[in-house]
This record gives sequence, structure tokens and C-alpha cells, in this order.
Amino acid sequence: MPSELYNIIEGVSREKGIDPQIVVSAVEDAIVMATRKHYKSQENFRAKLDKESGKISAYVVKSVVETPEQIEDPNLQITVDDARKVDPSLEVGGELLIPKTIDGILGRIAAQLAKQVIFQKVREAERDTVYNEYIGRVGEIVNATVKRVEGPDVIFDIGKAEGRMPRKEQSRLESFAIGERVRAVIARVERASKGPGVVVSRAAPELVQHLFQTEVPEIYDGTVVIRAIAREAGERTKIAVMSKDKDVDAVGACVGMKGMRVQSIIRELRGEKIDIIEYHEDAVTFAEKALQPAKVSRVTVIDSGEKHLEVVVDDSQLSLAIGKKGQNVRLAAKLLGWKIDIKSEEEKRQEVEQQMAAMAPAPTTPLESVPGLGEGVVEKLTAAGVTTVEALADMTPEQLEAIEGIGPKTVEKISLAVNNYFASLEGAAEGEGVVEEIAAEAAPEETAEAAADAQPAESSESGEQAETAPAEQEEHGPDHGSQSTE
Repeated sequence: MPSELYNIIEGVSREKGIDPQIVVSAVEDAIVMATRKHYKSQENFRAKLDKESGKISAYVVKSVVETPEQIEDPNLQITVDDARKVDPSLEVGGELLIPKTIDGILGRIAAQLAKQVIFQKVREAERDTVYNEYIGRVGEIVNATVKRVEGPDVIFDIGKAEGRMPRKEQSRLESFAIGERVRAVIARVERASKGPGVVVSRAAPELVQHLFQTEVPEIYDGTVVIRAIAREAGERTKIAVMSKDKDVDAVGACVGMKGMRVQSIIRELRGEKIDIIEYHEDAVTFAEKALQPAKVSRVTVIDSGEKHLEVVVDDSQLSLAIGKKGQNVRLAAKLLGWKIDIKSEEEKRQEVEQQMAAMAPAPTTPLESVPGLGEGVVEKLTAAGVTTVEALADMTPEQLEAIEGIGPKTVEKISLAVNNYFASLEGAAEGEGVVEEIAAEAAPEETAEAAADAQPAESSESGEQAETAPAEQEEHGPDHGSQSTE
């Protein structure tokens, strides 16, 4: 029949949910430490608890070797001849157990030490038990009760252990009262020095997925499938769904009659916004849906291997597509698993213009076109690799002086010649513009004169009129001209 001590050990084991043998080992280790402390010896001690009688025995353990020469530490080893004096049945390689008296040595200090060792071993066993219990349940939804608040962390009772919810795993919209029951996700299990750290979360996407499975029967039975979820807790969630049945509207099923289903989930999340999007295999179409409520003009795949998209929206839709602090495009990118670049129509137009300007060949004007440059200077510049006026204009005075045969005075001469050349080009351009304006202003008169010259003589008497007509038209040219163009 088990002793009273062993019955107590079994009771502690049941309470803590650990194996009784772990507690027995903890008791034996505590006795070993107390015995070593009492005898002040470095010998190898071992303790044993008798299950039936409850008696605890202590021993010194020594390994049996064949010859004295093989003994490295007398505290740990003994020859076979000496060992057989105590136990004739021992062989080389065996162990000799020498009993040690422990009656009366477990005083107050030793008992306190033994108690500490037992508690430490039990705590270690508890940590292992809790870790093994919850490590396989990561991602599972549990019903948790708020136990206490420790600074920014909230501690929950989740059954066999406590769950800790740090600030980053909480929604900014939520606050908790002691004793409140909530649903939470087991985010991870950590091996901490103070005990197993079961971290629970109300910010994980799995919580939204569980709520939809609970509220939407079509998701629960597999008719509608959740393909992706992107969430920023307390702000907004985007969820992509698709239907396996062509007669079932995936988005409509999630929204419910008059929005009742999704409103129930929003209440559970304390008012967090939820966008329900129809999933598409085509990334372009999916991107257009994911960026709602913004209207997308066009989507271009930049690199399918790198999963990179470019989205162009109307100028008025740019801020809506990006969202507050970039939230809308960030969630859309997370939902798709693609990198998204958003540009307005104006930005895209400027980019295209810059690309076209970069592709246009740069103007090249030979040095011989500059009147002020002498043949000798042109030869020296050409020998140095400078063959166009444009390249010459980009050079600094220091770079020019570095060319063999060109000094400061020649640099001034080159600078003056280049400036005069470009000034003449600008003047010519302005002159062409003036000529075009004069021609435009003179056009009505010329038209009127042409019309007058073309009038036929009706009779000999009208010949005089025909001769005087040009003079009259010179006088009233603009009026006759405007009429003729009409």
C-alpha cells in the first residue's frame, strides 16, 4: 500500500497536471542536495524514495574499476577488490552504493533547500506540460476570461494556463474588464524563464476568419471559401472570398440580409471596418477589387516573377486609393501578396514624357558650326575628344584648361564664342516667331489684294473702276479682307 508521503505526491501531481514520478525525482534531488550540503563532500550522492514505506535513503555512488591505477578520483571510483568487500557480487563497470545516514541532518536550512528544489522541479515540469499542451494549438480560437491587467499586458485564464496579451496583440478599439469573457487566438507559445508564455491575440487575422466561419453558414460548410485576409487591428480588414457554387454570391453571403452577418462581426470587433472582396485568380482584376472603394483606371503587371504591379488612378482618386497613412494600398498589397505602385494620371503622363525625352537622341552640333572658334582651337578640342558644341558647353573652365595647348585666355575666347553661338540661335528662333506673327497679321490684306486683282472688267466703262479698285482696297483693306475670308 502506498505510503502517506507518496499519496501526497500523487495529489500534488494531479493538481499540477504532471507525472508523479517527476515529483518523486524532485524529492530525491532535494535530499541529495541537502545531504551533500551536510557532509560538505563532492562525492556522488543518490537518494531513493520507497513507495510503500515512504522511507527516503541516501547513498554514495562509486564506479567500480579494475586496478588502482585506473582511479582518477577516489570520491567517484573504487577498485573491484575493495568493492567486493562490501558487495561480493559486483563486477568491473558496476556501481557500489554506500548507505549514508540522513536521520537528523535535515534541519531547518536543509529542509528549506529541499523545499526550494522540489518547487523548482515542479515548476519546470509544469512549464513542459503547458508548453506541450499548447504548442500544437497555435492559431486555435479559445474562450478566455480576463484575469488581471499588468501594465500594457492583459492576462487571461485560458484553462490549464494563463495567456498573456501584449499591447501589439490588442485592438486599439478594445478595453477589458476583470472577469470579461472574450474570444482570442493562441498566437504563439514561448519558453520563458518564469514559465511557459502562452501569447494570445485579438489582432490576428485568424480571429476574423473564425468569426466569419461562425456567422456565415456557407463558409462553415465550405460553399464559400476565404482565400486571403489582410488586417490592421482596430482600423480595417480586407477579406477575399470566393464561391464554389456558381449560384451562391460569395460577397452577398458574407454580408447577409441587410448586412446583419457582417454587422455582427463588426460589433464583436468593436467597430472595425471590414471590406469584403470577391477573389479573382487574375492579379489585375483582383487588384482592382482590392483597392476599393477607389476606382482604378488601369493595372499593369511590371514583373510577374517579382509580383510587382503598377496601378494608375484618376487624380481625384489618388488619395482614396492610397488611404489614410497608406492603409488602403498597404492592405491591398498584403491581400494580393504583390507589391503595388500607385500613380495618378498626371504622374504617369509626366513619367512617359520623361521616358520619351530620354529616348530622343541628344542634339549634336559639330564645333565647326561655332564662328568664333579658330581652326587651331577646334583641332585641340577634337584631339581631346570634344567634337560637339553641346559637349563643349557642358565643360567647366578647369576641364578646358586641362586640355593641352589651352590656357585661360583661350578658355575665355571659347566661352564667349559658345555663348554668342547659343544667343544667335535664340535670336533666330525669336526672329522666326516675329516673322510668323507679321505674316499672320498681314494675311487679311494680302487676301484682299488678291481678291481685288482677280475681279474681271464688266465693260469699258467699268475699266476705270477696275483701275481704281486697288486704291480703294488699300484704303479699306481690312474690311474687304474680312468679308472675303468669310
